Amino acid sequence: MDIILVTGGTGLVGKAIETISNQYSKYTFIFIGSKDCDLMDYDKTLEYFKLHRPTYIIHLAAYVGGLYKNMNNKVDMYEKNIIINYNVLKCAHIVNVKKCISCLSTCIFPNKTAYPINENMLHSGPPHPSNDAYAYSKRMLEVQSRAYREQYNDNFICVIPTNIYGPYDNYHMEDAHVIPALIHKCYISKKQNIPFIVKGSGTPLRQFIYSTDLAKLILWTLENYTNEENLILSVNPEDEVSIKDVATIIANKFNYVDHLVFDNSYSDGQYKKTADNSKLINLYGNHPFIKIKEGINNSIEWFIDNYDTCRK
Repeated sequence: MDIILVTGGTGLVGKAIETISNQYSKYTFIFIGSKDCDLMDYDKTLEYFKLHRPTYIIHLAAYVGGLYKNMNNKVDMYEKNIIINYNVLKCAHIVNVKKCISCLSTCIFPNKTAYPINENMLHSGPPHPSNDAYAYSKRMLEVQSRAYREQYNDNFICVIPTNIYGPYDNYHMEDAHVIPALIHKCYISKKQNIPFIVKGSGTPLRQFIYSTDLAKLILWTLENYTNEENLILSVNPEDEVSIKDVATIIANKFNYVDHLVFDNSYSDGQYKKTADNSKLINLYGNHPFIKIKEGINNSIEWFIDNYDTCRK
């Protein structure tokens, strides 16, 4: 039976893939986190890959964080991701995997560009300075994948999801991405009966994709996508929402919208990153995605149910 090894398998997207993996019974899935294998250690990574001999790899593992973690920890964001990606792709080549799908992010696209962005614009200018170290490390993952294709004919490709959210996310109020951080912050604010303060103006726009939708797209890519070019995995551009919209949905779910406040003294980061998903839709079809309100409500319910054990 073919084996699919998922790095970062205990994280947001890895857990989403695990929740739907029973629909793909022809595969054996192995989900690994940092406790299973230290991907920053080349020897341990190679030993693990040789032990399990995966047929396919879905490479999700990364050192990640929200806006302020990216701004304040640039050396770690760059170096740790460079090391992880080097080890995973080199070891995937050594054990002759049939296909390796690596996960990038739309936040690594150029800061000054035309919108919507598409797959061909990845390297057409510098990224936003707030997350440039992380962005360049992920761009190098794309360069490394392309180099293995060109030199060794390895089937190494990259997918580019927009902002991801859902159950099993990291809900840390400072280091997490925007939706889980705001969910946790609103939860604490209501519990302490204090204002629900959102950093920034709330005007930036984002395309959010629910983790289960992304999991389905990644497995579809594994089985059906034969092109070697990068592929944006995203909801439609017209489904873009503002941070203010997101915060309001969260506050309404907690019945706390009257206490919602935006603090304009904080940076907003990049205003928008609108992604063109037409290449995906032309191949995959225009399947419905989970709407932002439903997805956020699901995420809040999961967070409350798992508050004692979730990452926060």
